[in-house]
Amino acid sequence: MDNMRFRFGHGRYSLASAAVPVAAALLCMAAPAARADGLLTPFSTAPGPQAPAPWRFTTLPNKAPTKFEITQLDGQKVLKVDADKSYGNLVHPTRVQLNDEATLAWRWKVEAFVEGADLRTRSGDDGAAKVCVFFDFPAERLSVGERTKLALAKSSTGESVPTQTLCYVWDVKESKGSEFDNAFTKRIRMDVLESGATDKSGGWLTERRNLLGDYKRAFGAEAGDTLPDVVGVAIQADADNTKSHGISYFSDVDLRGVPAAKPVQ
Repeated sequence: MDNMRFRFGHGRYSLASAAVPVAAALLCMAAPAARADGLLTPFSTAPGPQAPAPWRFTTLPNKAPTKFEITQLDGQKVLKVDADKSYGNLVHPTRVQLNDEATLAWRWKVEAFVEGADLRTRSGDDGAAKVCVFFDFPAERLSVGERTKLALAKSSTGESVPTQTLCYVWDVKESKGSEFDNAFTKRIRMDVLESGATDKSGGWLTERRNLLGDYKRAFGAEAGDTLPDVVGVAIQADADNTKSHGISYFSDVDLRGVPAAKPVQ
C-alpha cells in the first residue's frame, strides 16, 4: 500500500503519508445496543449482499476497494472478502471494557492466500485474512512524534484513529504463534493465529481470544496498569502492495464483554 493506512503505513512512509493508516478503519458512528448474542451485528442477519449496519467499509482515495459481500457458503450466510490488488476494511464501532470478560470469537476460511505477501516488509505487507481490534489508549501517553502522526492521519482522512491496534492474522508465510510490530508502525501489533492451508474438512477454523490477555502481551510494556476500552473491530484484507489476489470468508464475529459507560464516538 502506498500510503500510511490501516496499519499506519503500508507503502512508502513519510510523515505526510503516515497520515492515512489505521485511520481509514475506525469510524465515528454509534454502535447498536448490546444484545444477548453479542455486541457486534451478525453478518448472518444481512437481508442482502451488504454487511449490516453499523459495519462500514473504509478505504483510501485512488485505491481499488477490497470487496466485502455477504454470501451463502457451506450452508451458512457468511462474509466473503475478495482482495484483488486492493485495500479495504470493514469496521464495526463499539465500546467495551477491557477485562477478563472481553472475548472475541469467529470462524474463518482462506480460499486463496496473497502471493508474495511478507508481513515483515513494507513492500509485502498484504494479507487475505485479518481480524483487528482497536483500543482507546490515551494519546497523551504517546511520544510527540506518535501524536503528530495520529493528528496528521485524522486530518487527512477525517476519521478517528485508534492509538493501538491488534491484528489477528491467518498468514501463508509466518509461523503460527508469531507476534511482531507492523512493518510500518509499532502502533499496530500482528498476532499470527494460523499459518498456511489447513487440512480440516471444509477449510474452516475456529478462534476464541481473551482480549485482556492478548492486549497485555501485545501492549503491556507500553500500557502498564492502563486498560483502555475496546473501541472497534475490523475485518481487513489487502493485496495492493504485491499486486496480487486473496480470498477469505468469515462467520459472524462474536464480541462479548461489559459495555463501557463512555459512549461510542
